[in-house]
Amino acid sequence: MSYTAATVQLLSQEGTLVDSDAAAEYIPYIENLDDEQLREFHRNMVVIRMIDLDAANLQRQGELAMWIPSLGQEAAQVGSGFAARPQDHLFPAYREHAVARIRGVDPIKLIEMLRGLSHGGWDPKKNNNFHLYTLVIGSQTLHATGYAMGIQLDGNTANGDLDSDEAVMVYFGDGATSQGDVSEALVFAASYQTPQVFFLQNNQWAISVPVSKQSRTPLYLRPSGFGIPGVQIDGNDVLASYAVTRANLDAARSGTGPRFIEALTYRMGAHTTSDDPTKYRSSDELEFWTRADPISRFETYLRSRGEGDQFFADVVAEGADAASDIRRRTHELGSPPASSMFANVYSEPHPVMDAQLAWLEAYEASFETSAGSQA
Repeated sequence: MSYTAATVQLLSQEGTLVDSDAAAEYIPYIENLDDEQLREFHRNMVVIRMIDLDAANLQRQGELAMWIPSLGQEAAQVGSGFAARPQDHLFPAYREHAVARIRGVDPIKLIEMLRGLSHGGWDPKKNNNFHLYTLVIGSQTLHATGYAMGIQLDGNTANGDLDSDEAVMVYFGDGATSQGDVSEALVFAASYQTPQVFFLQNNQWAISVPVSKQSRTPLYLRPSGFGIPGVQIDGNDVLASYAVTRANLDAARSGTGPRFIEALTYRMGAHTTSDDPTKYRSSDELEFWTRADPISRFETYLRSRGEGDQFFADVVAEGADAASDIRRRTHELGSPPASSMFANVYSEPHPVMDAQLAWLEAYEASFETSAGSQA
């Protein structure tokens, strides 16, 4: 795969800034970033990758039912995650581990969910408007569009204040674009001119189906048929991900309608830990994308700005410590009480849930009574 003249890239694969027509309008966004913000980009990419790799190992050791790797997609997630403003609502698919961490979700919540210990994992209201993972492919685009319509109806957008007007961003993959839910979401977003960004992480594979088979045209052109402008970016370029997302979110919140970003990236690992990508991907393809690794590219850029060895060593140490902490806490996880399956099914207490819980408690108690009688 190769980038075209229309692909926005601010940082080349060699780690140098790009001067191109496609990049020109986004340069001011990265010029406003200070050194500490750039360090945070790198820190989050490295730490989440190390957590991700250790979580996959935990699954192999029988500690999780499944793990969904984000390996290789860190720049798309970290750039866009930092581009969102605090009041924005983010709707993930199921691979957005870096965005979850940026928005304050403790990674152990991801572990609990994929170990089968929780309904959904976290409370979006307590985690900076980061909504729950969605395993039904593409359905989160409808959830996000509905929420964006609600923001409009509540009058929480297009007041001219970038730091208070709300916007919505939804993450999904190239496979989801073949689902009807995504097309329906685009229809309603365009019709209602929602304050919303559709963020497509095109990681080249919908499990074992290549994107070339799913679509004969670049996916960023697809929303134009719905009246929504689209842009394609180098998704392994954290600077492009940040700048283009910030620009499009602010345009959407200002009342100009929804936007669509296609981030060209690559799923370097398996679709999930139940998948074997060697059965359908070539080693040459993996080698190409390994050379485009987002973390090593950004490290080269930071070193060119004067960042020294100590910073990078400290980040690796922080990542190793974070991964070790997740491993320790995973081993310490217990089983939740059976009553937890009835919690949060409804937003308020519900008589049906109360009745089912009472039945379960009585049923479990009957075994204790039976055992006591036999004794």
